[in-house]
Parts: sequence; C-alpha cells; structure tokens
Amino acid sequence: MADFGEDSDDSDGESGMGNLNRFIVRPPGHSGKAKKGHLCFDASFETGNLGRVDLVNEYEYDLYIRPDTCSPRFRFWFNFTVDNVKQDQRVIFNIVNINKGRNLFNGQMTPLVKSTTRSKWQRIPKEYVFYHKSFSHHGHYVLSFSFGFDKEDEVFQFAMAPPYSYSRLQTFLSVLESKASHLKENFKRETIANTLQNRKVDQLTVGAANIIGGSKKIRTVAVMARVHPGESPTSFVCQGLLEILVSSNALATILRENVVFRIFPMLNPDGVFVGNYRSNISGLDLNRSWNMATPFSHPTIHAILEMLKSLDNSENEQLDFVIDIHAHSSLNGCFIYGNTYEDVYRYERHILFPKLLSASAIDYAKENTMFNADTLKNGTARRYLCCALSSKVNSYTLEVSFHGYKLKESDFIIPYTEESYKRCGLSLMKAFLEYYHCIGVIPIQPVKEIPTKREK
Repeated sequence: MADFGEDSDDSDGESGMGNLNRFIVRPPGHSGKAKKGHLCFDASFETGNLGRVDLVNEYEYDLYIRPDTCSPRFRFWFNFTVDNVKQDQRVIFNIVNINKGRNLFNGQMTPLVKSTTRSKWQRIPKEYVFYHKSFSHHGHYVLSFSFGFDKEDEVFQFAMAPPYSYSRLQTFLSVLESKASHLKENFKRETIANTLQNRKVDQLTVGAANIIGGSKKIRTVAVMARVHPGESPTSFVCQGLLEILVSSNALATILRENVVFRIFPMLNPDGVFVGNYRSNISGLDLNRSWNMATPFSHPTIHAILEMLKSLDNSENEQLDFVIDIHAHSSLNGCFIYGNTYEDVYRYERHILFPKLLSASAIDYAKENTMFNADTLKNGTARRYLCCALSSKVNSYTLEVSFHGYKLKESDFIIPYTEESYKRCGLSLMKAFLEYYHCIGVIPIQPVKEIPTKREK
C-alpha cells in the first residue's frame, strides 16, 4: 500500500478565501462578454464549497477547496456548479488542496455529478478519475477527473457526497410533523438550542409518552447526527430512522410503545450552511469539544450534554444508548466504534448491540468494528459520555462510509445511494428491537401457527 503520510496542514494561503460566486474563467487576453465554453463556477449556495479556480490550459482547471471557516487545515468537502458550457466540451478538473492524504478516493470512490434534467446523483466512472501525488502542487495529493459536458444549456453540479442542507432538514421535519399527527402526544418537535448564528437545533421525541411517570422507568435512546457538517450521509441515515419510527410499521409500533427516542438530526447547522467539512462557524471541531463544552462557545453540544445528564439522573427514564452518527472517509460499510471497560460485565453488555446490528444490517463491516479507550479521542461524544454518564449508558459512534459497502462474503463494493443510507436507519431500528428483546424489556411475541390450506 502506498504511503500517504500525515494529513496536510498547509493551506497555501487560502484561509481567507470565500466561496466563488458566478466566477467566469476566461482565457488569457479575452475581455468582454463570456462566450460559450468559458466556464462559470458557483458555490455561493447552502452547503456549497469552492474557493478558487485557476485556468491551467484550454482544457484543464485547478480547483481549490475553501478551507473551513477559521480552521484552514480542514479541506475535504466540495460542492459546486458549472454552467455556460459548450456542447461536447471536455475538461480536466484538478482538486489540488485536499488535506487528507489517505481517503477513499485512493480506492474506488469518485466524485458525484448531476445536472438540471438529470437530478439523480451519479458517480463519475473510475477510469476518468485519478488520485495522485503532484510535485507541481507542492507534493500535495490531487484529485483529478475528466468530464464531458454533453448538454449545452444544463447546469452541472459536482460534490464529494450527496449534500443535505439545513433547509432540506427543516422542510423534511415539517413534513414529518404532519405525517406523525396520528401519534399525538407520542411525537414532539422542539428546539433544544440555538447556534452562534441563531439557527435552531431540533430535538425530536418519539414514543412511550403514555407510560412516562408510571411505576417503572421508561427506556430511552438518544441519537445524534451531523456534528461534522461535511458528513452529509449521516443526515440520510437519520432521516431513514425517523421515517420508519413515525410510520405504522409493526417494528416501529412496538418500539414506540416501550422506548422513548430522542433524535438530534443536525448538531452543527452553521457549519452545514456555510459548507464546512468539520468545524462550526468559529473553527471549532465540536466532536473534540464535549469535555470542554461551554454555553458560549459550544451552545449546541452543551445543551445536549446537560439534557443527557438530566436523563441519566431521571427518576422516570433510564438512558440506555447515546449513538453519534458519523461518515467515514477511508473505510467502507457501516460499523460501530465502542469503548473498553475494566468492568468485564459492563464490557460484555456493551458489545451486545454491535453484534445485533451486524446481524440486521447487510452493509455491516465487522472487520472495521473497534472498541478502545483512546485518550486522543477524549473530547469525542463516544469517549467523554462513557465517563460522564453512568455505567448503565452505552455510548457508541456509528460510522457509515462516504462511498459504499460490501455484501457479506463478497469483495464487490456497492456504492451507497440516498436510499441505501436511509436503510441504515432501518437497520438501527431492527437492532434496537433485538436488544430490548434480549434484555427482556420487550417480550418476544409467539409466532402464530400458520394455517394449512385445508384449514383455510
């Protein structure tokens, strides 16, 4: 395997770049109105990211990712449009300042593309994509891909992964509220905090409201997503989970009757909005800040942390799970990162859920599952919450690949789509049901005897 070295902190002085706004690239010496074929680049939209374009020659362009705001070393997410193309115009785009040396572009992953009349994201064929170390770009790794514009009046959009914006989430949650009207008091949407730019962080509470305050503690599951804004696949996983959870599906119904789900679908709306990869608007990596969260600098995770501690000490609810969903840039499949404990009984209980998820998810990658007590990750939700909360709480990171997954006993990689990301949410629900079956919270219903044809 090639040596990809450390992630690059060198941003080539790009930290002051903003997103391009209808930037037309003209050949040297040309002035006046742009002609067809003088490409127009734009990233001045929600989740957009492209900071600079240099014309190399008639066919080739160097593209620079805009670094995260106030954090120039994070440069991986890109999302931009190109228009004013000429029929059958062929180009080479070089994304020259990716900071992550080791990532899935070195394998089979390729950029996504869609256009005005073809709204479904597609992967650019691998034979047109190259990930290589370029000495003409200060030894950085460069993602190069060739592309042919086959329709002149189309707007083409390129992205690292399928985008999922803050506005899209708000629209989805409004639709979800109307779909969940049949649940009445078993569904509630509220704002748990506001971001530094005053965007709201939603909390969805689903299930079991009718038995809260009863003689026994109600079991509670907390699920969080999108603390890293560039990890858009996590929003599709969360949407899939919410869609099944409010449906009339038998699995969802029995879970709602016995468990309360508290879902936080987007922890970093500011970073999502501006098109950052990892940071919030002030340049902080929120998933390295749980152990130092303050209401001023980290209002979203601070509010969630206080709520989780309150649940953990509640007389009415027992917090069983905190699951933080992330997207992985160098591994395929979905898998769990868990913790290790000196208490062997706690550890045995902790490894049960990943085993159940492995059985329910066709895309689960057992070989990537890991349990550790890495001190370098003490600021993450998984590591901090396993110490800050009581021993009853299982704290995990659920990782899902930016690219794809392998079916069991196969080496063929199937690229994820928006729908297959949502299916991960269904797999989570199945694993929760099996877990609560295993510990006796939800009784296993006996299977009715199937009648014979004669009996029918």
